[in-house]
Amino acid sequence: MTVIEIEGLRKSYRAVRAVEDVSLTVERGEIFGIAGPNGAGKTTVVECASGLRDRDGGTLRVLGLDPRTDRRALLQRVGAQLQEAALPDAIKVDEALRMYASFYDEPADWRTLMDEWGLTAKRRHGFASLSGGWKQRLFIALALVGDPEVVFLDELTTGLDPAARRTTWGLIRAMRERGVTVVLVTHFMDEAEALCDRLAVIDRGRVIAAGTPCELIAQGRSGSLDEAYFALTRGDGA
Repeated sequence: MTVIEIEGLRKSYRAVRAVEDVSLTVERGEIFGIAGPNGAGKTTVVECASGLRDRDGGTLRVLGLDPRTDRRALLQRVGAQLQEAALPDAIKVDEALRMYASFYDEPADWRTLMDEWGLTAKRRHGFASLSGGWKQRLFIALALVGDPEVVFLDELTTGLDPAARRTTWGLIRAMRERGVTVVLVTHFMDEAEALCDRLAVIDRGRVIAAGTPCELIAQGRSGSLDEAYFALTRGDGA
């Protein structure tokens, strides 16, 4: 079942066209990756799809809803962890989860989430005192506190050490096991290859390639997804 349908998405910021023409679909239960160079328009696509930013043109449906006209209903059914996400330094882990739960009509039990994501021992720790890995655990729990059907994760593992990245990968897989559809923005091709069922490569506001990791390797006429990605974003791929 298709849960996200994007056709001809466009978005500009004054004279800058961030998204020129993006079309893609995401199926229920998959981890779908969005990759591309810095400034390619990845975050803008996610912000438009999650109802956090209005589009200039094109059609967009998430769970059958238009983020422009059905924004409140959509925000009750999706979760998001965006690239610039931050919390007040002094807010405690349990305070953040309780506060986010109050935003939803039918939230998940935030105490259960705190246990499931290993945060109970950190419940009275302030946000500023958490390591990067623990902050990401908290952001994942916050993205799930509304009991969403779709979660958008933007550059979730940027800045983490290799061990914390691998742990976070396990958390993302666990989301999918809960029945959540995951849209993952990443510029790490090892991450995309390890996690994503399919992915789209965006460059200069357009989708230049899409498919499974194996299909993209074939399109890039290379031996690895990393090599294919660089070939495709240089314009050297098929």
